[in-house]
Amino acid sequence: MPNRQDAISHAMDYFDRGIYRAELADLVRFETESQNPAKAAELPRYLKQALQPRLQEAGFECTQFDNPVEGGPLLVAIRHEGVNLPTVLCYGHGDVIHGQADQWRNGLGPFRLIAEGDRFYGRGAADNKGQHLINIAAIESVLATRGQLGFNMKFVFEMSEETGSPGLPEFFTAHRELLAADVLIASDGPRLQPETPTIFMGTRGALNFDLRVDLRDGAHHSGNWGGLLADPAIVLAHALSCITDKRGQIAIPEWRPDSLTDEIRQALGDLPIVGDSGPAIDPDWGEAGLTPAERVFGWNSFAVLALHSGVPEQPVNAISGSARATCQLRFVVGTDVPDILPALRRHLDAHGFKQVRIIPDDAGCFQATQLDPSHPWVQFAAQSVEQTTGKAPHILPNLAGSLPNDSFTDILGLPTVWIPHSYRGCSQHAPDEHMLASVCREGVQMMAGLFWDIGESPLKPAGA
Repeated sequence: MPNRQDAISHAMDYFDRGIYRAELADLVRFETESQNPAKAAELPRYLKQALQPRLQEAGFECTQFDNPVEGGPLLVAIRHEGVNLPTVLCYGHGDVIHGQADQWRNGLGPFRLIAEGDRFYGRGAADNKGQHLINIAAIESVLATRGQLGFNMKFVFEMSEETGSPGLPEFFTAHRELLAADVLIASDGPRLQPETPTIFMGTRGALNFDLRVDLRDGAHHSGNWGGLLADPAIVLAHALSCITDKRGQIAIPEWRPDSLTDEIRQALGDLPIVGDSGPAIDPDWGEAGLTPAERVFGWNSFAVLALHSGVPEQPVNAISGSARATCQLRFVVGTDVPDILPALRRHLDAHGFKQVRIIPDDAGCFQATQLDPSHPWVQFAAQSVEQTTGKAPHILPNLAGSLPNDSFTDILGLPTVWIPHSYRGCSQHAPDEHMLASVCREGVQMMAGLFWDIGESPLKPAGA
């Protein structure tokens, strides 16, 4: 009789024979840049050619939907095995950011998978093609071993995540019944440390906006007009400096959350932030009195993503007429989202910067979400992962980054359990994006184990 270890061994064999690498290479070849209108045709092609035939082979009924707003299409795949069985919803996105082909190091490129040592290089390898491929392969391993899942499974794939998931809330609202489930189990984002599995249950929110100072048309000679014309870059720099202090501590009272409770502090207490991957952190940056884990998972952070005035590539002796900063607030549960920009307006006005305009990003924002680490689905997943890997996973109430998790929690009403298969040093959204082969290998094993366990789980749908 097949058992749990048989499914894990099947998944391990799939990886060790090089099948995962070859299939990931096939997915990376699709130039699914959702930020590039010239690649719009690649978005439905990825769903129709790369995902749909495979899922149909695994017994899923697949339907592709147009985006109800603007953006790439969506694919829903459903395998129904019984009315009294739990239903798991899984998510992935097949779109990627711009390839940035001219910025990758020699020998690498965005749309050709290259394996070097423990790394699989390619655009979308980490975000998110390599991650949803692991989950599909794990489902296939359970089916190949047991012949059935033992639960109902639904996949939803979108092709606009990298442009802010336009249309996803509207689609979920219109198709609540189609997407009804008991839990979301999906993979995106990074592990906290590459050698240890991570489970997170929510995300920080993110709101982007521009600050602009427009004083006059055109630039004027700095010798003839210096000392007579206000410099918009200097005005903007001083406006930015009143938002935080010199170590980045937020000075706007309404932007300082009240949700870092003792329970959240306890959950974050032993989590290691410093490791071998990624840059060294700056210990004297951010909110004083908080640990590094509390700063990045339990607090809000303000960042200036870009600054522009004049012609940075070729400066001239002239005082610019305007200056612009593209800014971002990452925020946790407990932040009054509708008041973020009004609070900024009040703060700037109070400091004498009424001439600084606030321009919201057209993409809107991802909302902050969070789930209690003691939730039964979290504990179930953690026990399964530890049984497979022999390692207790790091458990985060929320990810430091942002995902469209609020569509699952607020619209579908689901507990959300994210199990990432990447790591923080993966160069996501940058040249030389990559996955770690060792993490992928462990990922496909632990997901096969988890899906096997759900098929034998006493956890049942609500009301069953």
